[in-house]
Amino acid sequence: MIDAEKTIGNLIDKAGVSFIGSVDSEGFPNMKAMLPPRKREGIKYLYFTTNTSSMRVSQYKEKPNACVYFCDKRFFRGVMLKGTMEVLEDSHSKEMIWREGDTMYYPLGVTDPDYCVLRFTASSGRFYSNFKSENFEVD
Repeated sequence: MIDAEKTIGNLIDKAGVSFIGSVDSEGFPNMKAMLPPRKREGIKYLYFTTNTSSMRVSQYKEKPNACVYFCDKRFFRGVMLKGTMEVLEDSHSKEMIWREGDTMYYPLGVTDPDYCVLRFTASSGRFYSNFKSENFEVD
């Protein structure tokens, strides 16, 4: 049994890319490559920045079921976390993960109405390494 918090936390921290999944109005899965999370609280909560006007935001508002995938291509291992995605538009959440240079994406700054935070809450996961997979729960 893996130490999920440590092993997966390290994988997330080293990943240069995150893949997030949503469900469209026809019930099909949609995947998107994103920058890594701006913040994480263990492996339970992950925070991403995105545009409020994005297709993904409207999908999460309609159906919050989500997954996030991280991979380490060097060692050919990866983790999928399943859970829900919330769209946060309050000033506290936006300020919490804002970084210098974000005006490149959100020209009106931290109060830009087209800037929001996606908070992923993991409930379970599946870790692949050394030619085997293992399911785990996230507390």
